[in-house]
Amino acid sequence: MHGEPPEESFETPFGTARVVTRAAALDPGAWEAAFGGAAKDFRYYQLCETTLRQPNFDYRYLLLTDRAGRVRALQPFFFTDQDLTAGLGNGPRRWVAGVRRKFPRFASMKMLMVGCTAGEGHLGVTDPADAEAVTGLLEALEIVGRKHRTAIITFKDFPREHRAALDGPAQRRGFVRMPSFPATVIPLAEYKDFDDFLARRLSHGMRKNLRRKFRANADRPPVTMEVRTDVSDIVDEVHPLYLQVLARSSFRFEELTKEYLAGLGRTMPERTRFFVWRQEGKAVAFSIASVHEGKFYDNYLGMDYAVALDLHLYFVTIRDLISWAIAQGLKTYYSTPLNYDPKLHLRFDLEPLDLYVRHLSTVANPFFKRIAPLLEPTRYDKLLRRFANYGDLA
Repeated sequence: MHGEPPEESFETPFGTARVVTRAAALDPGAWEAAFGGAAKDFRYYQLCETTLRQPNFDYRYLLLTDRAGRVRALQPFFFTDQDLTAGLGNGPRRWVAGVRRKFPRFASMKMLMVGCTAGEGHLGVTDPADAEAVTGLLEALEIVGRKHRTAIITFKDFPREHRAALDGPAQRRGFVRMPSFPATVIPLAEYKDFDDFLARRLSHGMRKNLRRKFRANADRPPVTMEVRTDVSDIVDEVHPLYLQVLARSSFRFEELTKEYLAGLGRTMPERTRFFVWRQEGKAVAFSIASVHEGKFYDNYLGMDYAVALDLHLYFVTIRDLISWAIAQGLKTYYSTPLNYDPKLHLRFDLEPLDLYVRHLSTVANPFFKRIAPLLEPTRYDKLLRRFANYGDLA
């Protein structure tokens, strides 16, 4: 690629760090060692790199080997300019907007973000229980950050399963952990179908409300669902549905492209499922999901808002997706962050996602650690506190 940054290599107290700009530049064996069990493997990172080339995403991959030449970590990361106030409430954001009329870069910083641009992060240490390797990875990332004049390192949206490996080493390196917007989850194994789910999990009022919504659709042209592993032939039809939902979101980070949608099914067909709902032949809703090791991941949603509210499309899609997942024998249903109000009434549980952050200035970091909790997004979403397991976010 013309103008591609050169590969970097440098020594650390742990071993040798190599930083490249393309996922394909690293040996497949290293990817398998670090990401072999992850839902988002080498193929997914390569897809994001090639199809989500937004102006503020600058992809990198760090390969860490020890003094004996053994691969101990492979960690995707990217540089981006990030608004530190993106997760704040409306009041603070209005105040910041006023300041930015004179100082446009106020509360915006160049960050080194560890993880994935589209989805949760994964710790790429070959043995997560190896605290020495985790510390070595953190140290190497700090060196890269300083070399590129990055203000802050952020581990973006890491599932809580990584806490055992990250908490100790990260704290000793000056990081602070705080909650990101959580995903949500429902166990499916105990339910035989959607009606059983309604009867045994939801309140009487919510069951009555949903059945009323579904009955209201009985007098309208039917909404039917099709399941695909590839949407490349209809991407021009479904991508605008995703954009409609994105436009209504109060918090945005990535924006999926047509190239991403077309490439996802071709790249990972055994894990990717697309669901398309049609009324009288026209696509009115669209969901991007993945299946891995008995888990169903409901990742992105698209809807035609010209009919979405009248047809209660959000609840239609949830009904059909849960029904499909149960019929496939899947054990757990995960849904991505945000849109918490209906999920609260559907009795989802919160599934924590963590941020680990530090300022790379040793002088500024003690102060930054004190103010960082004021910037974390969940503290301004009062709805989250109504979930039964809200305490799990801490």
